Amino acid sequence: MRIVLFTGKGGVGKTTTASATALRLADRGLKTLLLSTDVAHSLSDALAVELTGEPTEVAPSLWAVQIDTQGRFEAAWRDVQRFLVDMLAHSGVDPVTADELTVLPGVDEVLALLAVREMAVAGDWDVLVVDCAPTAETLRLLALPEALSWYLQKVFPAHRRLARGMRPIAAMLGRGEVIPPDNIFEALLRLNDELGAVRQLLGDPTVTSVRLVLTPESVVVAEARRTFTALSLYGYALDLVIANRVFPAGDDEWRQGWAKAQQAQLVGIRESFAGLPVRELPYRAGEPVGTGALREVADALYGELPGDDPAPAGAPRDLLTIDTVDDEFLLRMPLPLASKSAVDLARAGDDLVLTVGGNRRVLTLPSVLRRCVVVGADFDDGELRVRFAPDPALWPDAAWTGSGGAGEKDRRTHRRSGRSAGDTND
Repeated sequence: MRIVLFTGKGGVGKTTTASATALRLADRGLKTLLLSTDVAHSLSDALAVELTGEPTEVAPSLWAVQIDTQGRFEAAWRDVQRFLVDMLAHSGVDPVTADELTVLPGVDEVLALLAVREMAVAGDWDVLVVDCAPTAETLRLLALPEALSWYLQKVFPAHRRLARGMRPIAAMLGRGEVIPPDNIFEALLRLNDELGAVRQLLGDPTVTSVRLVLTPESVVVAEARRTFTALSLYGYALDLVIANRVFPAGDDEWRQGWAKAQQAQLVGIRESFAGLPVRELPYRAGEPVGTGALREVADALYGELPGDDPAPAGAPRDLLTIDTVDDEFLLRMPLPLASKSAVDLARAGDDLVLTVGGNRRVLTLPSVLRRCVVVGADFDDGELRVRFAPDPALWPDAAWTGSGGAGEKDRRTHRRSGRSAGDTND
C-alpha cells in the first residue's frame, strides 16, 4: 500500500501532476484512487470527468473521488452539533444562527484526513494519490492529528472530570442541558483514536511520501524551502520535487529572459534540495486537461517507459533519533534549510515545544527523557541536537550505571527510527 501526497503553492500545478501520476500508476496495472483534500476541488476539471462523493472509474484501474466533507460532517458530528445547537437555543440564539455557529472551524480538513485513512485501510486500492490543498492549508492539515491528540490527551480529561462533577449541580439548578453528556465525550475520544491512526499512517515513510510541486520563481521557491523545513519538523518524508512550467530556450528576448531567470532558480533548487530528485516539466503550449493530455505530462515527468515506477516504496529513515553520548542522551532532528535564528526550543513539563518559523510542534517525550533535564542544545548544518542528562531526583544512581544495568537497557530501547518521540509513551 502506498500513499503519495502532492502539495505546493496555489496555482503551481499540484492537481495536474497528481492526476498524471495517478494515471501512470493505473497504466502500470495498480488499482489507484485519486482524491483531493482541497475544499476547492479541481480534479473533475483536470480529468474532464464528472466526479461525486463515491469513487468513479475514469480510466482502466483508475478511480477518482471528491470527498463530500459536508455529508461526512453530518454523519460523524450529528450528536455533537445537536448538543451545541440546543445549548445555544437555551441561551436565546435562533435555530438558524445556532446551526451556522456550530459548524466547527477546520472540520473539512479533519474529515478529509479521516477519509484518506478510511480508504487506505479498506484494502481496495494499491495506491492513493492525494491532491492536497495549497501548502499553508496542507501544513495545518498534517500538523492537526498530533496537535489535536495532544489537546485531547492533556486537557480533555480535566474537562471531562469537571463536567461529571458539575452535572448534578447543573441539574439541580435546571441547567443540565449546558453540561455535555457522556456520548459527546465518547465521540471526541473516538476522534482522538482515529486521528492517532492517521498520524501513524501518514508519518510512516515506507507507506506515505510527500511530493512538492513548484515553479522556478523566487517567491514560489522561497515558500517551497519553508515547506520542506516544516514537513521535516512534523515528521513527514519528502521524496520528490517537481519543477513545473519550465520555459524552453527561445529566439525572442522575452523567452530568453524567462529561460535565463528560471535556470538560475533551478540551480538554487537543486542545491536546496540536495539528495532529493528534482524533475522538470516544460511549459506546455496548451492546458493539460483530460486523460490524453495528462498521460503526456506523465511521460515528461516519469519517462515514456511504462515500466518506470512513479511511486516506489519509501525506505525507513531516521526522522528523529535518540542516542547516548557518554552519560547523556542526545535527541537529534533534521530541519533542512532552517536558519538558526528561526529555531526556538522550550521544555514544558513532559513536552518539548519546538518552533521553526511560524510552525510549532509539541513533542511528548518518552519516559526516559522525562526523567532528565535539558543541559544544552545547538543547531548546525540543518540538524537540531538537544542534550539531556538524568535528573538525580528522578533517576537514582543505581539506575544509571553507564554500562549494563537498567540505565543501559533504557538507552538501548529508545533509539527511534522514522517516528517522533511522541509516537509512543513507555
